[in-house]
Amino acid sequence: MAESGESNKNKLKLYSYWRSSCSQRVRIALNLKGLEYEYIPVNLLKGEHLSPDFLKLNPLGYVPALVDGEIVISDSFAILMYLEEKYPQHPLLPSDLQKKALNYQAANVVCSSIQPLPTQPLQNMAVLKYINEKVGPDEVIPWVQSHINKGFAALEKLLKDSAGKYATGDEVSMADLFIEPQIHGAIKRFNVDMTQFPLLSRLHEAYSELPAFQNAMPENQPDASPSSVT
Repeated sequence: MAESGESNKNKLKLYSYWRSSCSQRVRIALNLKGLEYEYIPVNLLKGEHLSPDFLKLNPLGYVPALVDGEIVISDSFAILMYLEEKYPQHPLLPSDLQKKALNYQAANVVCSSIQPLPTQPLQNMAVLKYINEKVGPDEVIPWVQSHINKGFAALEKLLKDSAGKYATGDEVSMADLFIEPQIHGAIKRFNVDMTQFPLLSRLHEAYSELPAFQNAMPENQPDASPSSVT
């Protein structure tokens, strides 16, 4: 259905790359909150994230970037907190302070233990290319797996007493938005053995039943490469 010019003008815009786990967590949040948005692909392989136009939105050249009217936010954690405050429907954070703190901790495990920067995946192309050239191609996957395994082991311990159907209870929360994209990437791209992480494996199964999560999957994005869904 065609939308009016005013409707398009006010629509949220998400600059995203289909395989970016940071972008994926924002897509999940938008889906959960029922927010319509315009998906604007940024092809990292073609260097579009370094174009002058995109660097005006995010000088660091990372995806995702969210545009809401005159407001531009370019860090996934900041985007989620912004969405939580401006669009309170389907809260991403529980009211219980202990559970809220647990969500922050789980998100930080993903950001700091599995990713070297809060907005850029550890498995990004530049890092993998560097390891391939400086260490050797046979060391790339083991190196990535070691960091993922360390982070996943920490999440298993952190969530063992709090997890319900989802990470911190029986309602989807912010922790889940960080965890699932990382699990998906670990399985699809880096062949991580998930049998050593029973709690995360159970959560992964639960997420597979949620349309908001499945619609945000990399392979379901308009810029997904048909020849490469891993």
